[in-house]
Amino acid sequence: MDTIESMKTFLQVNESGSFTKAAERLETSSANVSRAISALEQHLSTRLLHRTTRRIALTEAGQRYLLRCEQILANVEEAEAEARDAQMNPVGRLRLHAMPALANKYLVKAVSAYRELYPAVSFDITLANRIPELIEEGIDVSIIMAPQLPDSSLIAKVIGQTYSILCASPAYLAEHGMPTNPADLEQHQGIKMASSVLPLDYWELTSAIGDASVDIKNSPFQVNVGSTVKQAIMHGMGIGMIPIFSVVDELASGSLIRVLPDYRGTLFNVYALYPSRAYLDAKTSSWVDFLSLHLPDELARDSERLTE
Repeated sequence: MDTIESMKTFLQVNESGSFTKAAERLETSSANVSRAISALEQHLSTRLLHRTTRRIALTEAGQRYLLRCEQILANVEEAEAEARDAQMNPVGRLRLHAMPALANKYLVKAVSAYRELYPAVSFDITLANRIPELIEEGIDVSIIMAPQLPDSSLIAKVIGQTYSILCASPAYLAEHGMPTNPADLEQHQGIKMASSVLPLDYWELTSAIGDASVDIKNSPFQVNVGSTVKQAIMHGMGIGMIPIFSVVDELASGSLIRVLPDYRGTLFNVYALYPSRAYLDAKTSSWVDFLSLHLPDELARDSERLTE
């Protein structure tokens, strides 16, 4: 028995004053209405209606049950309206995961601009250099950076591209010299970024004159957060591979120097991950659309600054 539908039938019988009129309003038969009321009474082990050949009337138990049904069905209708509205209008709390480097450079600014358009949406952001378990962790959207993604049931939308470059501090290069080719890098201190989405033990380099792979297994310094890689580079601990957007300001000021400028590191896709396309609520879809519109331009501007 569908209790909610049975409640609706019971209310309609009371409002109509007869099974026949209730059946007409519900677009069903009188027999179906009668069976629904009988099933409800049997389920409750209580008589709700007095029936005669001329009229029906509520029992005392039926009067009390009617009041509860009206309250319950009003709450159900309100909940359904809220759910439908969530599909149409961005509202509520968006649980967002992002990689720290992306969040610090772009996403906080994007959240601020997005909330000017949709102030009814609030954000709960988790930062970590990994691909999260969205459903298990209760995350609506994950913004990650990876060369490619493992097979999964998640929806993955590419919302931008960027790449990494090699950098070092002026002090480190003054002491150890500037590498002139990828083979020279194996004589230098390589700072290793530990990440579940990147190979840990080597750098893949690409250029117009050819590709190279550099072994960094014996790195004296390894960390899983890009901002700390950057700090290690700036403190002269070695050469590091880091996304261009993280260091464009330091390269412009001269506090960092690009190493092997003819080469770039891994090309990253920036992905928005979410559990399903079906019944995607408005806050999630509008956030992904907003980033898709604005993030590629932001990434492109930082890449262009590198060649100015």
